[in-house]
Amino acid sequence: MPFRPIQPERLSGAVVRQIELLILRGILRPGERLPGERELAERLCVSRPSLRQALAELQARGLLASRAGSGVYVADVLGSVFSDALMQLFATDAEAVFDYVAFRRDIEGIAAERAARLGSDTDLKVVDTLFRRMEAAHAKRDPSDEARLDAEFHLAIIEASHNVVMLHLMRAMFDLLRAGVFYNRQAMFRQRTTRELLLEQHRAMNAGVQARDPARARTAVEAHLDYVAATLSELRRTEKHEEIARQRFEHARGL
Repeated sequence: MPFRPIQPERLSGAVVRQIELLILRGILRPGERLPGERELAERLCVSRPSLRQALAELQARGLLASRAGSGVYVADVLGSVFSDALMQLFATDAEAVFDYVAFRRDIEGIAAERAARLGSDTDLKVVDTLFRRMEAAHAKRDPSDEARLDAEFHLAIIEASHNVVMLHLMRAMFDLLRAGVFYNRQAMFRQRTTRELLLEQHRAMNAGVQARDPARARTAVEAHLDYVAATLSELRRTEKHEEIARQRFEHARGL
C-alpha cells in the first residue's frame, strides 16, 4: 500500500513556509527589516530557538540576510536579475530607454487588465489611495514626491494583478528606474504642462481599474506610456539642439 506514516512538522518548518510565502507574494520586500527576535517569536507563537532555526535556514538559502548590530532583513533577491555590466550597457545605449518603455507598456497593460478583473476591493483601495496621494503631491512645487508616488502607483496596479512572476520582474524594472539607469523621472515632472498631463493620465488609469473595466484600464496604461516615450524623445531632441547651439555660441565668441 502507498501509505506512509505522518510525520509531525517542526515549528521551524512552518515559520520558514510562512516567511517564504510573504516574500514570494511581495508582502515582505527586499531590504525590509524583520521585527526583533522576541517580537517575531511572539507574533508567530513559537519559541525563540524554533525561530532562530527557521531564520538560519532562510539565511542559508539566501532569502534573508543578517546585518551585524542591525537585525535580519529580506535579502535583495532581485539583485541578480540584471548584472552591473548589463545595467551599464543599458545606461549608455541610446535606444535602450525606448525598449524599456515599450516593455513596460506591454506588461503593465496586461497587469492593468488583470487588476481590473482580479484585484480585490482592498487592492483597488490601495491603488486609489496612492493616486490620491499623488494628486495631493501635485500641488507642491517640488516634483520629487509626485515622481516617487508615480512609481508606487504603477507597482500597486501590478500587485493587484496577483501574478507573482510579473510582480518580482516589474519590481526589478522599477528599481532600475529609481536608480536613474534609463532616465531621470523627475525631469518629466519639471514642466507644469507635462505634470498636468501625467496626472490626468494616472487619473484615467485609476478610473479604469476602479470601474473594473479591463479594456479601459489597459488602454489608459498604454496611452500613458506612449506619451512617456514621446516626451522622452522630445527631451532628447531638445538636449541635442541645445548642445549644438552651445557649440555655435562658443564658436561665435571666438571669432
